[in-house]
Order: sequence, then structure tokens, then C-alpha cells
Amino acid sequence: MDRRFYSIVDLHAITLPQDPQMLLQRTRETYASLIAIGLNPKKSLIFSQQDVLQHTQLMWILSCHASMGYLGRMTQWKSKAGMADNADPLETSAPNKPALKLGLFSYPVLQAADILLYNATHVPVGEDQAQHLEFTRELANSINHVYAKSDSPFRGFSLPQTIHSPAKRIMSLQEPTKKMSKSDLDERSRILITDSREQIHLKIKHALTDSISGVSYDRKSRPGVSNLIDIMYYMDESKYDSPEVIAADMLGRDLSLKALKEQVATTIADGLEPIRERYNEQMARSLKDVDLEMAEAANKARSAAGANLRRLKEAMGMRQRLTYMKS
Repeated sequence: MDRRFYSIVDLHAITLPQDPQMLLQRTRETYASLIAIGLNPKKSLIFSQQDVLQHTQLMWILSCHASMGYLGRMTQWKSKAGMADNADPLETSAPNKPALKLGLFSYPVLQAADILLYNATHVPVGEDQAQHLEFTRELANSINHVYAKSDSPFRGFSLPQTIHSPAKRIMSLQEPTKKMSKSDLDERSRILITDSREQIHLKIKHALTDSISGVSYDRKSRPGVSNLIDIMYYMDESKYDSPEVIAADMLGRDLSLKALKEQVATTIADGLEPIRERYNEQMARSLKDVDLEMAEAANKARSAAGANLRRLKEAMGMRQRLTYMKS
């Protein structure tokens, strides 16, 4: 039977400064969001990363096999640290090096532990995370080569395959050449599933497009317009054959950019309305009930994680021992 694990990554979150109360609140909001978009906690394990200590235990083991050079070439953490993609963090003169923390530099190792701990076979990732999954496979191969022997209790990690969403890269509403991000300082740059219809219409109304009249689809020459068309297409793929078909239809009807924005906003608002309603229902639940539900999921995740990690540790010569207390 397929098992699905969804970890709310609060340990990853603290690689950047976090307000304690906001971190608690965002963990709960993330849990509500996952259920709102369709995950069923009776069929999937949705838990807080920090509730399963094996994540950090496996991270340490993987760290002993991770190449500093490979980590130094990763681009995702560099963007969070305000460094250029080609910056070498090991150079003493590297810009922003004094501000670089070990947790941020090594978080791809923790991400690899998140995946390998459950012997995951398929992992949904955004386009910007594909590099990290390749790194995870590299680490898995390294561990397997050393410890996965025929007479070993550890049979090796699965090499996880990437699952890309068709809408793997939606761009910012204000800077359509960079991806839409929840961490963008400009709140107008993104659509949240909690946004009201009014907020959605306002954000799309002020989305950056261009001064060319009419609607056409060209990601290079018209990134802002094309991004809106992409969003409209992915919000209701069953209605349209492709983004190009949407653009051709609007061009044939001689619709303006204003009309495009109105249609895009309505499509988004209609699509997100049932999700927003489910989200609000989840947020209205008692905190005690939510905590109990997450704790039960974490217990099951610990059981699976513990068994997998124990086999690897035994192969490494680290046998699990019982602790006896003297009376």
C-alpha cells in the first residue's frame, strides 16, 4: 500500500529568523492549507518535522557523506542569503559570507533526510528544488555503496523520482521574470489561498503587464501577460487546451488587457473559493483537536522513520541499546 508523508518543515523555517508565535501560527496555517487543498489526514500523514527526531539524526549521518563542494554549488540557499548564484561561500572574500549560517548552507542535507528517511520513491518539487532532489539521489547512492550489502539489515535507500506539477513555475505578479514567492516583501506579488475575492481582483488589477495593446502569448517578449494567461490556464485546465488557445481566443475577440485581468481574477476567485472555505473551517477547529491529530500522525511517522533509520545504523555498527534505570 502506498504511504504518503507530508512534513511541515519548521526546522527548515528556522534557517532564517522566526518570531516564535508566528512560527506556531504558520505551522497551524500550513496544516489547514494542506487539508484545504485536498489532503485527507486519514489517508496521509501530515505532521510537524520537529516532532520526528529521526530527521535530524539521519541528517547527521548524511552530513558525513555530503560534499562541501556540491553544497557550495547549490543556488537556492544562496538566494536566501543574498548571494549570487556563482558565489563561492568557501572563499574568505565572498559577499555576505559573515552572515551565512551553517543551517542555511546545509539545509539541502536536512531536505535529503526528510526524503530518504521514509524511503520515498516519488517527491513533488518545484522547478527550483529539482537541484536538491538530484543531490538527494547522490547522497543515497553514496550511502548505498558503503552500507547496502547482501548480508546487511540495510537494503539501501530508494532513489526518489521527481514529480513536477504542470504549473511548476508561476511568476510574480509584480516582477514576472522571477517566480511567485510567499517570502516576497511585496504582498501584491502573490495570490494566497486565503485571499478574498476582492483581494484577488485588486492584486490582478495591479499586476504588471506591458503597454502593448491586445492579448498575445509570448513568455519572452510579454512575460507579465503570459504569466496571467498561464495562471488562468492552470486554474482550469479542463476548460482550455493550452495557454496559446486562451490568447488566440481573446485576440480573436479583440479583448483588452483590462478584460484579460478581469477574466483571470474571476477564474482564480472561483477556483479558490471552496479551498478558502475548507481552510476557514480548519482554522475554526480547536487547537487541542488539531494538536492531537498532528501528534497521532507524528507517532506513525516516527514508527516508520525509526525502523528505516535503525536498519542503517545497525549496518554502520551503531546498535540500538535499551536504557536500564537503577532503582
